[in-house]
Amino acid sequence: MAGSPAEHGRGRRTQPPWSPPAGSEPCQLRLYNSLTRRKDVFVPQDGRRVTWYCCGPTVYDASHMGHARSYISFDILRRVLRDYFKFDVFYCMNITDVDDKIIKRARQNYLFERYQEKQPQAVQLLEDVRAALQPFSAKLRETSDPDKRQMLERLERAVRLAAEPLEEPARRGLAGEELDSRVQVLLEEAKDLLSDWLDSTHGSEVSDNSIFSKLPKFWEAEFHKDMEALNVRPPDVLTRVSEYVPEIVDFVQKIVDNGYGYVSNGSVYFDTVKFANSEGHCYGKLVPEAVGDQKALQEGEGDLSVSAERLSEKRSPSDFALWKASKPGEPSWPCPWGKGRPGWHIECSAMAGTLLGASMDLHGGGFDLRFPHHDNELAQSEAYFENDCWVRYFLHTGHLTIAGCKMSKSLKNFITIKDALKKHSARQLRLAFLMHSWKDALDYSANTMESALQYEKLLNEFFLNVKDLLRAPIEVAGQFEKWEDKETELNESFYDKKAAVHEALCDNVDTRTVLEEMRALVGQCNLYMAARKAARKRPNRALLESIARYLTHMLKIFGAIEEESSLGFPVGGPGTSLNLEPTVMPYLQVLSEFREGVRRVAREHRVPEVLQLSDALRDDVLPELGVRFEDHEGLPTVVKLVDRDTLLREREEKKRAEEEKRRKKEEAARKRQEQEAARLAKMKVPPSEMFLSERDKYSKFDENGLPTHDAEGKELSKGQAKKLKKLFEAQEKLHKEYLQLVQNGSIP
Repeated sequence: MAGSPAEHGRGRRTQPPWSPPAGSEPCQLRLYNSLTRRKDVFVPQDGRRVTWYCCGPTVYDASHMGHARSYISFDILRRVLRDYFKFDVFYCMNITDVDDKIIKRARQNYLFERYQEKQPQAVQLLEDVRAALQPFSAKLRETSDPDKRQMLERLERAVRLAAEPLEEPARRGLAGEELDSRVQVLLEEAKDLLSDWLDSTHGSEVSDNSIFSKLPKFWEAEFHKDMEALNVRPPDVLTRVSEYVPEIVDFVQKIVDNGYGYVSNGSVYFDTVKFANSEGHCYGKLVPEAVGDQKALQEGEGDLSVSAERLSEKRSPSDFALWKASKPGEPSWPCPWGKGRPGWHIECSAMAGTLLGASMDLHGGGFDLRFPHHDNELAQSEAYFENDCWVRYFLHTGHLTIAGCKMSKSLKNFITIKDALKKHSARQLRLAFLMHSWKDALDYSANTMESALQYEKLLNEFFLNVKDLLRAPIEVAGQFEKWEDKETELNESFYDKKAAVHEALCDNVDTRTVLEEMRALVGQCNLYMAARKAARKRPNRALLESIARYLTHMLKIFGAIEEESSLGFPVGGPGTSLNLEPTVMPYLQVLSEFREGVRRVAREHRVPEVLQLSDALRDDVLPELGVRFEDHEGLPTVVKLVDRDTLLREREEKKRAEEEKRRKKEEAARKRQEQEAARLAKMKVPPSEMFLSERDKYSKFDENGLPTHDAEGKELSKGQAKKLKKLFEAQEKLHKEYLQLVQNGSIP
């Protein structure tokens, strides 16, 4: 049907053209890459899949806070990549259970235990200690490192002090419980010294391979317990050197076949000169300035592998062992070059290469592993795969210091993870690490931990206040309240903070800035809630809940909240299956309302005893159960579930503060009394007598008691006399005031 003439005149209406918004350039994740010493845009080799190898511990002793520094930091990075940036991370970590340190410690433990079992008599023990002191003293004289020297001197002093009480009884052939006790003391003090001596004299006799596996098995188990206690997620795959010896042998053989390794006296060495001079290869990628550092190279080779004989086997001093011919007293495995054991550096290359292939995205380790360990890893792996890209991004965590000093047993600041967890929770330690850059040095000190504790408290109080707000009964429609300017401003700030958090995480996972942005957001929320409370209005529930859930989400990503919790820190601690809060809160709410009713009646009928009982319930009974009641004038009582230890600590701090306030008040009253007494004593003195007692200053006085001559009989100047006259008149006024008070009966 034809349209009307009017329609033809206007023409058919069409939609106007549309163009998409310009938008903004999204942030790209950049990571500090030790291979370039700058922040590089992170681009995985295979889509969203990320392959990551992390150097694990050498398990011969208890894990310490230096280990915590690396593994908590890498756990945070791993969680952020996986849970925030949504990468599919495959995380591989090794356990070094074959190593010079392990071999030596295992032998020493075995030999010392065997020595103890023989129950050496005092004479024999003293003789052995004297024999052990000779090489020990020589070692002490040669030691130049001040920290190590201090440790050795302390050990020598302790041994000599423990030996002294045994000398006379042993010479006289005495026996008894007292002597046996002194023998045990010396055995304990001289354990390290004797172990070293026994190892040097009998170490080559230890041949049972099981002796060398017992020690690392024990400490590996302890390491895993420590990591679980720190809430560090286990790796996707864990490799042990002892289980990968066949792969290591094959790896070494191929390096030899490729022309970068050579056999010498049953050991196999990596030819650093040939590798460095080969096209497409580079030796010392991470720390080129350290290449040739013999001290660092020898530390990398291990205590048992540094000898004139071993050094003479190398073509170049910079060459390092891929495979070590086993000497008597060392574990060994069969191989094409005779019985031997893996070198330290080759272990990681073979295990990572077997699982992750010719090129991985990320490799992590402590800052001190850059040279020679990681540089040697890179060289031998690229020699094996004949490439120049075994690792794309190298991440190194910063050092950990203890109260500003490097961690050292000689300084008694060598803190194990178990000891650290006795003082602070895993969350508090993690917050301390989050408050610092993962790649920078971190000082573990009282100040550092106090900052973490205060941060945890700030967040927890915010979460508790929001939970209390959300518990208040309200109709479904009532939760959607009209926004005023304050809500709009807070919401804008919320989105600004989220954008700032994202930008900080893109910037080398800058958790320090993230936590500061989160702190600022909580501060703004607290100001908003305080303003609403002052106006007798309830804050906007939905907005505050949204912010609290976002903060909870971020803390979960960082591993600071592991347990199931929709909002805030869970109550009840890790590993508790019971979700305590929703279970007990209805009962606590009823108790709170009943208490409010009782207090209202007690005030109306003036029954102070009931009010005192209500206060005792709040201050003494409920904190023992992990419950805090907060009374606010004219508002309902706020009910909070808080960690019991935190509440008890708060209660003690409150008592201390009240006691200090009372003490200061008493001190001020005492000072006022003393001042008043001194003033009264001064007022009592008639002006005619005030200068008479000062015979050391004045020798003659007029009829009113005013001085006329000084102690030497010289007449006072006009200025001096005028000054004394003013003092006299002031005292005259004071004394008249005193007499008036006496007359009125104000002073008895």
